Amino acid sequence: MTGLDDFGAGDDHRSALSVLLTAYAEEACLTPAGSKRTRGLLRASLISRLLAEAAWRRFPEHAGVTLPNPVFVTGLPRTGTTALHRMLAADPAHQGPELWLTEVPQPRPPRETWPDDPIFVTLREAYRSAGLDGVHHMGPEQVEECWRLLCQSMTSVSFECTAHIPSYSRWLSEIDWTPAYRRHRRNLQLIGLNDPGRRWVLKNPSHLFALDALLSVYPDATIIQTHRDPRTAIASVCSLNTRASAGWSTVFEGAVAGKAQLELWSRGLRRFRADRARHDPGRFIDVRYEDFVASPQRTVESIYDRLGVRLTGPARAAMASFQEQTMRGTGKPAHTYQLSDFGLTPGDVDRAFA
Repeated sequence: MTGLDDFGAGDDHRSALSVLLTAYAEEACLTPAGSKRTRGLLRASLISRLLAEAAWRRFPEHAGVTLPNPVFVTGLPRTGTTALHRMLAADPAHQGPELWLTEVPQPRPPRETWPDDPIFVTLREAYRSAGLDGVHHMGPEQVEECWRLLCQSMTSVSFECTAHIPSYSRWLSEIDWTPAYRRHRRNLQLIGLNDPGRRWVLKNPSHLFALDALLSVYPDATIIQTHRDPRTAIASVCSLNTRASAGWSTVFEGAVAGKAQLELWSRGLRRFRADRARHDPGRFIDVRYEDFVASPQRTVESIYDRLGVRLTGPARAAMASFQEQTMRGTGKPAHTYQLSDFGLTPGDVDRAFA
């Protein structure tokens, strides 16, 4: 598909891919549709890796790009991370990874050229038919989670969010994520080549699982952790992930998906708490979901105060515009779910997160 064959030095991604493929074959019970979609996801990750390697050779100057004081937003899924990330990224002094550039890594082209880019247009049409409106809006021009950059190393909890692959989950919980974060950093250096000096703002709930690796690669990073009642968050993430993968598997649904997602995210949060306790408390900013919903602007102001930077007029205007655009989409049908849809009770969640 690409005419490329250089996947880069080392074979960490090959060993990870081997574990992943075995788990899919032996545990996931994929349907024909699920097999096709899963092959597409894996192929897309490998294509992104090839494209990144080719772009690094084409633009060797990327290696000199600095990434000072990046901000990482993390927390349980469905705790306001997306809205907070996009609001922070709206500041003209900031940059985030646009979805299409995480799939097709390259120096960020001038935005006015995107509508004429055939790859951008293809991705825009693909995401319009993704069917997740009312749950999680996605578009190629939007800043998005950076897990796709980790997928180039086949190191991501995203795979177990749409399939029953417990052996891969166990393997992933025991490895060192540092090599994957080094590749993650090189991708940001490449994407931001044309935008020097703008602070990176990134977001991914899976950073919960690899805080030590993240901080070893980004030693001057600030971590924003969002907080929300786990009962609500787990019910919502179960609904999102089963809806995103509906029809892909004969087992990843209902109680099976519920148990797996509860175990995954409770383990991630417990690990993050333990890792965080060993680092400088000044590196972390806590945001309560309820506070952010009640006053997004006040929440952002408090974050800027902690970062020691001024919230400028252009930043305020860009964030206000983002809020206005977001409010336009609130008239869509409500997305309803409850823990019992996934074989879970409030007590199950309380015990898992105790």
